[in-house]
Amino acid sequence: MLLANGGPIMWVLLVVSAVAVAVFLERFLHYHRAQINSTEFLSGVRNVVRRENIVEAISICEATPGPVARLVKTAILSRDRGRDGVREALEEAGLVEVPRLEEKLNLLATIAQIAPLLGLLGNVLGFIRLFREMQTAGPFANVNLLARGIWEALICTAAGLAVAIPCYAAYNYLVSRVNAIVLDMEKAATEILNIVTEIPNHKAP
Repeated sequence: MLLANGGPIMWVLLVVSAVAVAVFLERFLHYHRAQINSTEFLSGVRNVVRRENIVEAISICEATPGPVARLVKTAILSRDRGRDGVREALEEAGLVEVPRLEEKLNLLATIAQIAPLLGLLGNVLGFIRLFREMQTAGPFANVNLLARGIWEALICTAAGLAVAIPCYAAYNYLVSRVNAIVLDMEKAATEILNIVTEIPNHKAP
């Protein structure tokens, strides 16, 4: 009913909203897998490293999902480069991991921005269609014709806002999740830097 009365822009908004839902779910699940208990994870790695069992430490990192584990693995593999070398390796790994976390967020933000504009476009098209039909009907134009045109215009405007508001809220929520993961990465990088610089260099994985 609403799709039929809203005109062609309603179908565009339907597709856009479906894309937004798909992006949100994919990112939500990705962040859920990526965010681990970094304190517990680093504690386990520290205990293994102190026993100088580098192979086991790397195996723990590989078995743990998320950017924190990948950063820790990078630090362990770069331990022979000295403190500055490990820090540089961590910075390079961070430059790779952060864009992965932010992937597709721009699409969600774009949808939140253009959805109201699409609704406004539908509004304008609805009134254009209304006035064209009223001009064609001439003196035979009636209230039902006027109501149908206004109905289409208002439905598109409401649909645009209905898509934009949840998208904007979802975008801000996902950004907060990214920030939390990045903070965990920074803390983990600092801690693993101190841990691996204590490893004797003659131990090889």
